[in-house]
Amino acid sequence: MIKKTTTGFVAAAVMAMTGQAAFADGHGEITVGYFLEWPMPFLAAKASGAYDEALGMKVNWVSFETGTAMSAAMASGDVQLSVSQGVPPFVVATSGGQDIQVVDVAVSYSDNDNCVVRSELEIDKDSAGELAGKKVAVPLGTAAHYGFLRQMDHFGVDVSTLQVVDMAPPEGAAALSQGAVDFACGWGGGLSRMKEYGNILLTGAEKTELGILVFDVTSAPASYIAENGDVVAKFVKVTADANADWNANQSDEMLAVIAEQSGMDVDAAKSSISGFVFPSIEEQLSSAWLGGNAAPFMKGVADVFVEAGSIDSALDSYAGTVNTGPLEAAKGM
Repeated sequence: MIKKTTTGFVAAAVMAMTGQAAFADGHGEITVGYFLEWPMPFLAAKASGAYDEALGMKVNWVSFETGTAMSAAMASGDVQLSVSQGVPPFVVATSGGQDIQVVDVAVSYSDNDNCVVRSELEIDKDSAGELAGKKVAVPLGTAAHYGFLRQMDHFGVDVSTLQVVDMAPPEGAAALSQGAVDFACGWGGGLSRMKEYGNILLTGAEKTELGILVFDVTSAPASYIAENGDVVAKFVKVTADANADWNANQSDEMLAVIAEQSGMDVDAAKSSISGFVFPSIEEQLSSAWLGGNAAPFMKGVADVFVEAGSIDSALDSYAGTVNTGPLEAAKGM
């Protein structure tokens, strides 16, 4: 499936290159969705005009509150590309029949989504079997729910022996602090508060190694990618270059621009970005990500959503929602 997509992409890219001048004349701009208060290296390229220069057209940037809103904007044709769309909203959209595809891994933040066990229990990864029979707060129908199931499976803990309570991360953190639950799962601020009262079982790196991923994607309508392959390839190339610059230098100058562009002060931006990982093009194309793990991971998330009643049904496979063509082309640029 992925191979077929790549072949189709190459054909589309060739067509796009021959019709490039006509395209630039007829479509002098594109609109890209992103999030404020989500500091990432691409924002420095946004500020410098690197995208406009590489694409040879005006790039309009529109900020969104949720990944679901990004899906809707792509469906209506108002937005051509969305940067850092969360996997859960992407899975919900594609499961519902929306023809959008992943073109890159925008950011991995597996340390920002985890399960925390109350300190008093003194349970770690070597004694995780002791969680059987315990009470846990989990936000059902989220990526954290999927991560929880995968962790329990890894540790050989039968979920049917657990008392699972549906709680959003802030509530889960409060319940953990009061001793009302034995462990809790969540992300963001809720997870930070959970950690004040307990310990994680697996680090982000350990989870990633097990294929328990927490990441955002750059997504676009499949029809847009098919018709404008060169534009998408150049876009992901600029993003990859910005990521490489940040990974290598993490300069104060670049951080200041990223902070300003994301509407944050420098300290807050530094704190957030320190938990982010930006994989290289080679890493993204490897079996750890888009070349292997990503599609089965999305299938796992979708199945959890179906079970939780969040969506009606899942696709048989999510391989067709991953298009590595633009990244393959960007690699050669």
